[in-house]
Amino acid sequence: MIILRLITESFWFAADALRQNKLRTMLSLLGITIGIFTIISVFSAVDTLRNKLQESVDKLGSKTIFIQKWPWLFGDSYPWWKYINRPQPSIKDFEALRERLENVDGISFEASASNRIIKYRSNSVENVGVIAASQDYDRTWNLDFKEGRYFTENEGRSGAPVVILGADIADGLFGGQEAVGKQIKVLGRRLTVVGVFKKEGEDMLGMSQDKNVLIPINLARGLFDIENEQYNPQITVRGKEHIAMEEVESELQGVLRAIHRLRPGVEDDFSLNKATILSNQLDVMFNMVNIAGWVIGGFSILVGGFGIANIMFVSVKERTNIIGIQKSLGAKNYFILLQFMFEAVALCLMGGALGLFLVYLITLFFTYAMDVKIILDLKNVMTGISISVIIGVISGFWPAYSASKLDPVEAIRS
Repeated sequence: MIILRLITESFWFAADALRQNKLRTMLSLLGITIGIFTIISVFSAVDTLRNKLQESVDKLGSKTIFIQKWPWLFGDSYPWWKYINRPQPSIKDFEALRERLENVDGISFEASASNRIIKYRSNSVENVGVIAASQDYDRTWNLDFKEGRYFTENEGRSGAPVVILGADIADGLFGGQEAVGKQIKVLGRRLTVVGVFKKEGEDMLGMSQDKNVLIPINLARGLFDIENEQYNPQITVRGKEHIAMEEVESELQGVLRAIHRLRPGVEDDFSLNKATILSNQLDVMFNMVNIAGWVIGGFSILVGGFGIANIMFVSVKERTNIIGIQKSLGAKNYFILLQFMFEAVALCLMGGALGLFLVYLITLFFTYAMDVKIILDLKNVMTGISISVIIGVISGFWPAYSASKLDPVEAIRS
């Protein structure tokens, strides 16, 4: 009950100080407000960007490995020019892996031709990506269909003249009408539409099926050189869910080294890329941004802390005779100490709450005015409150301690 009474009285004292000295108190709280606003704004922006990028990375799949000539990241000890002489992933590699791998749910060979024009009668769509893939493409990637279906086993094996369209391509060619069964012109060949992907929307990494079309790899063999580097050939492997990623990667590395006949001690002539590589880099990058937010906001909070300490010293000076009366009536030192400590915390919480409110207004502005959803989660709110409490305790301790040590007779006389 004493603690509750102390907290209540401290908030009333803080509110009274704000009421009597509005300008002085608001200017002193401004440092706390700006500091909390800066730190929580940075954290919210980072969380939003991190989630958007992580959603894009998650599309790659946590159990998916991409066999490519070039790694996604270059290490300092391995210059880029060492990769130039590596071979491109080939159909021969793909077929050998498909026969030997045991810990996988699917394996596909893919090649892509960019910036192509797709036509249907008088309609055409430019800047289309044409993806050629083997039959297991639907097992290595998550595909959702708006209409139609995936390639049959016979269509994939025989290289039938069929195609699956992205949502934007279907809208551009058919204007919302049914696309399945119609014939379009792709890379100079007439192909029959058998399916249309659901609209995904553009993500942060630019990965989307909306502006792509998918054809069987055996059909693409007669249209372009699928193993040529300009068409970005790759082999995609998805491991079994109950098998650890490290085990899948180890098996894949061993089998591929055997296929390429690499002797022990010889470096790999291929790259095994996976989503965790990007996730780890994102963590490093965003940790640096968080540190920058702490540094920038920390200076404002430091200034605000000095302002709160100044207010508390003034408050002690103004209420010296009241402190003397309280102590003469039996108030203990810890009661006086906690009274001013809680008042400092209350002032900091006011500044922190104002900073959080400003962040909330910013999130509303971006969400409704600019259609960009900014995340202000409970963790960041609690961080802002915790910082306010800590600054209040630190900046209020010495003024509160000096108040608790006042001699009651001298205090009343003042």
